Amino acid sequence: MATPLLHVIDDVVTRSAGVSLRMLRLDQVHPLLSGNKWYKLHLNLQAARECGYPTVLSFGGAYSNHLYALAAAGKLFGFRTIGVIRGEILQPLNPTLAFAQEQGMELHAVSRTDYRDKTSPEFLAELTERFGACHVIPEGGGNEAGVLGCTEIASSLEWSAEAKDRLVTLACGTGATMAGIIAGLTVPCQTTGFSVLKGGEFLQQQVLDFLRTVEAPDPGSWHINTQWHFGGYARSTPELLAFIHDFTERTGIPLEPVYTGKMMYGLYAMLAAGEIARGSEIIAIHTGGIHVRASLARDWAD
Repeated sequence: MATPLLHVIDDVVTRSAGVSLRMLRLDQVHPLLSGNKWYKLHLNLQAARECGYPTVLSFGGAYSNHLYALAAAGKLFGFRTIGVIRGEILQPLNPTLAFAQEQGMELHAVSRTDYRDKTSPEFLAELTERFGACHVIPEGGGNEAGVLGCTEIASSLEWSAEAKDRLVTLACGTGATMAGIIAGLTVPCQTTGFSVLKGGEFLQQQVLDFLRTVEAPDPGSWHINTQWHFGGYARSTPELLAFIHDFTERTGIPLEPVYTGKMMYGLYAMLAAGEIARGSEIIAIHTGGIHVRASLARDWAD
């Protein structure tokens, strides 16, 4: 894995707000296992290997960055992979699922009703009976191994010696990455997670639960912003898409509308509204998933 770079963003918004903004480019750490996904996967794959499981099974939707990365990791490291997909699998496959299948992942669709039971012993037993003994990774890599892996991201956060107020921002779907970063921080720092889900208030408790799972103290200096979900997971608006296009044109940094695009829109809205103290040093985390743009473009066009 390449060392993630910090990309300086200096524009009229940051200058007007009087802040320093850099982006941690996790999207550049690997061509296939980019973003936060490798951090959430590598200890899970290590556990599967140590327990002698040749098969890894996990869950996700049709645009899942997690399943995309798991499929690639399975091919790279010699695991059979199973992806349990929420809802119907439409043909032809979108680019995300087509890539996963090309990497050797077996796609198994379940109804949305059944998918809600994905953590129940009965449902997991049915999957084991169908696919054989396997190492199960929760949706999005949200388990103890995933959170511990994400503590490593914090070591890439470099702050200036004169930094007065430090702020980390990132998009949140399960809260596992955010909990890992909070647990790995070694300096006082505020952390804001932008929920990409409608009704993301539950993430506050989920982050707390993950911190307890890895026996990390709660510093109390973090919160979940639920304002900028744009209608829910994988939903968008012309306003968000215009922001992403303009941001990429100005900075050369590609964004997608599921995770990092929403986070950056929300961060810029906070800066414009004067909600972040002048003099703050901000690191925004790019969690990858650029590939999903092709899937969304096709499905939105349909």
